[in-house]
Amino acid sequence: MAIKAHMDSLNQRHQELEAAISAEIKHPGSDDLRIVELKRKKLKIKDQLREFRTQNNSPN
Repeated sequence: MAIKAHMDSLNQRHQELEAAISAEIKHPGSDDLRIVELKRKKLKIKDQLREFRTQNNSPN
């Protein structure tokens, strides 16, 4: 159950970062470095989610 809660938390953070990226892009004076930083964080979370899914789907 703890794994599911952690994955839910990561999914929530991933969505929050997506919203932050969209908001930053729409902002007239958007900061390219900030957008890159947000995208990097989002990708890291995506990689963590993929790793959790791989570990939980593989037979032990």
